[in-house]
Amino acid sequence: MVYAFTLPLTEHYKFLGFEQIFKNALTGQPIGGGKGGSDFDPKGKSDTEIMRFTQSFMSELGKYIGPDVDVPAGDIGVGAREIGFMFGQYKKMRGAFEAGVLTGKGIGYGGSLGRKEATGYGTVYFVNEMLKDKGLSFQGSTVVVSGSGNVSIYAMEKAMELGAKVVACSDSNGYVYDQDGINLDTVKRLKEVEGKRIKEYITEHSHAHYFEGCEGIWSIPCDIALPCATQNEIGMIAAKILVSNGVKAVGEGANMPSTLEAIDIFLGNNILFAPAKAANAGGVSVSALEMAQNSMRLSWSLEEVDEKLQGIMKNIYRDSMKAADEYDAPGNLVVGSNIAGFVKVADAMIAQGVV
Repeated sequence: MVYAFTLPLTEHYKFLGFEQIFKNALTGQPIGGGKGGSDFDPKGKSDTEIMRFTQSFMSELGKYIGPDVDVPAGDIGVGAREIGFMFGQYKKMRGAFEAGVLTGKGIGYGGSLGRKEATGYGTVYFVNEMLKDKGLSFQGSTVVVSGSGNVSIYAMEKAMELGAKVVACSDSNGYVYDQDGINLDTVKRLKEVEGKRIKEYITEHSHAHYFEGCEGIWSIPCDIALPCATQNEIGMIAAKILVSNGVKAVGEGANMPSTLEAIDIFLGNNILFAPAKAANAGGVSVSALEMAQNSMRLSWSLEEVDEKLQGIMKNIYRDSMKAADEYDAPGNLVVGSNIAGFVKVADAMIAQGVV
């Protein structure tokens, strides 16, 4: 279980927390950044077992968090169910309704419309800005999206809305390829409602193909690749295959899904590359919007949240491009996003006396 907060538990979390600080700075929202989590494996556990663990976990964590202290959010293995259990325990501990203590909450108790879709939508919004600058578009493009969780599902949804044909997606066991275009309704039902493996897709769409193992998904020719599953899922070999198959753009929906070697290959071959630090900041952006709504004790419509999300992603893109130009790396969004985030943090530290 992984979630975002500022008390890192291992060296791995410390590094993720370090990265999160600069990603959050890029959003322009009044938030810090960090990572943390536990070594509890929820696979094979009942709802009751998961509830008991999250309640026990919050009994300790609750001493260190608060709406104006640290605000955890969901991540790998932590969705609305786990956030709900933790929020209920925190409320019991405090004897008060402090909605802003967690983000990713259910709509009925302080959550924000659009939060579930935010990371996937935000990734596509960012990539769309990158494509437009080069006279390209999602319209008529073939897209491969790894994963089939929240990020993947809503990246697929938004890419389809913009006119793309998504032909493949995956889970931790394997991937499906549907040359006619993935049926998103089927994927949503399998993963969000029934909790089944992605291989069940082919029982309803017999013309599609299922392959064991995840790595092969990047051998499918595509115009745009959106790695939305996990860290280091695109290595040097996969990157070379994508390039040889004519990929035009890669947008990282997951946290650091491309290895350093893969990124070098993309940049060395003039592939448009949207790094995770910038491209997948949509989730934390809407977490900040959720906190804002909680502070004001009101709720925005889905349209209002989505409009704000689009504005944030466009600003991140522009800030990253501007920083890249200013520091002699024109068009390099890896350099641009790193510098833009760092400068914002450094300026704030200097202004506040580096306390």
